[in-house]
Amino acid sequence: MITNIAKDRARTIEIETRPSPSHSIIWLHGLGADGNDFVPVVEQLALPNLGIRFIFPHAPLMPVTINGGFVMRAWYDILDADLALNEEDERGLRASESTITALLDKETRRGIPASRIVLAGFSQGGAIALQTGLRYARKLAGMLVLSGYLPLISKVERERNAVNQLTPVFMGHGTIDNVVPMSLGVASRAHLTQSGYSVEWHEYPMMHGVCEDELADVSAWLSKVLL
Repeated sequence: MITNIAKDRARTIEIETRPSPSHSIIWLHGLGADGNDFVPVVEQLALPNLGIRFIFPHAPLMPVTINGGFVMRAWYDILDADLALNEEDERGLRASESTITALLDKETRRGIPASRIVLAGFSQGGAIALQTGLRYARKLAGMLVLSGYLPLISKVERERNAVNQLTPVFMGHGTIDNVVPMSLGVASRAHLTQSGYSVEWHEYPMMHGVCEDELADVSAWLSKVLL
């Protein structure tokens, strides 16, 4: 049951499942969407009867190169449709990492320990969840990546923070994803496991999106890492 909804369209949408929540989930949307995109999962996940504060931030508005410079919400610019080319907007990635780090720090100041916070994201949001979570200076409850990938992969080894070495990671991907190819998700998983991270990997017969089976798996995983 949702007991409180607070909307700030310039920054975040917050939903608390009960007063004085004990856990937080920060969930980042994909390119061209906004924080409203994943609000329905609050009810769909059917999580245990915990007090959870869901936080759905809005990415900034910016011109996106692959869309002809059209201005839309994006966590960073996409310079080429072939994401495997490693033509990455490092400045944008770092800026969004800083934004989400500030949200994580805000939650700890509000009384939610980092060990009770899950950082989640879809597509671009999933990339930022990894970009931020692997480098964050406090241990998180988990990192959830749907149809995403590991950005700035060559810099992870020297920049990652050891405090999140044992933090569980969930990765779900569509086998026929035509936006973030599954091969890129697989390569990201391989890099993480080779670096010693525990990754729970799931594949689904879908394109670039989220399906009911995936949400069921996400619910089961969240129930484990939040308890």
